[in-house]
Amino acid sequence: MTLQDWFEKRKQAQIQRRELEAKIEIEPNPDLWTKCVHCEAQLLKEDLEKNDMVCPLCNYHFRVNSRKRIEQLFDKDSFEELFSDIKPSDPLDFVDTESYKDRIARAQENTGLNDAVITGIGEIDGHKTAVAVMDFDFMGGSMGSVVGEKVTRIIEKAIEKRLPVLAITSSGGARMQESALSLMQMAKTSCACARLDEEGLLYINLITDPTFGGVTASFGTLGDIIVAEQGARVGFAGRRVIEQTIRQKLPADFQTAEYLMKYGQVDVVAPRKDLKKTLAKILAMHE
Repeated sequence: MTLQDWFEKRKQAQIQRRELEAKIEIEPNPDLWTKCVHCEAQLLKEDLEKNDMVCPLCNYHFRVNSRKRIEQLFDKDSFEELFSDIKPSDPLDFVDTESYKDRIARAQENTGLNDAVITGIGEIDGHKTAVAVMDFDFMGGSMGSVVGEKVTRIIEKAIEKRLPVLAITSSGGARMQESALSLMQMAKTSCACARLDEEGLLYINLITDPTFGGVTASFGTLGDIIVAEQGARVGFAGRRVIEQTIRQKLPADFQTAEYLMKYGQVDVVAPRKDLKKTLAKILAMHE
């Protein structure tokens, strides 16, 4: 037997052993464990939730829904939801692979929300704040007529009550099933932000992963102070679209919060555990 044959035989034996181990390996219970999408570590869900949905090994920030975000940032029992009765309609009778009405119904059933944003008034370390919290779980956090209306209304309520506004964004952009009606929300929310500015009231953006499209191009980046959660991806068009357009390879950290911070497009980048403290300090400075 030649040395090459010996190495080949050993290689085949290793392959067979790994295949056998894979067959007898017990799959982790999905109700108890989850895999980190960044480092692929198996994490106990209970421990992950205790760590604010941040991987303890690689510090990857998992997406959290709007209810969880409110729980993490606002003082206990201080949040009062407003405008929850506003629901989406289907003015265009839109149908692609399925009807828009069916998509809405499924998203409402899966999330328990009427649409992709929760609005209300709550307290962050005692500082009363009007807030709009987007939810990516509801049709990718897309902005349709309801999102635009609720964001505008909470800004108007803040003006009435002389409160600062916090917009927490997580969105893929405009909702294509509403066509031009969705795009109109960019102008609508931007005008509301302009009114807030004229009134001399503080407007804070908290950008979370991911924030893209029409939300980024409107109320999502018009704040007096822009805070981004660590690792959040932010932009207008997606990375792949830009690379195909300019025919160049983009930097590995392109469109991340840290990249935007480097070029002065956000004011603060903070890990999730520090977000409440960071927001409270900003609010205290502007009272």
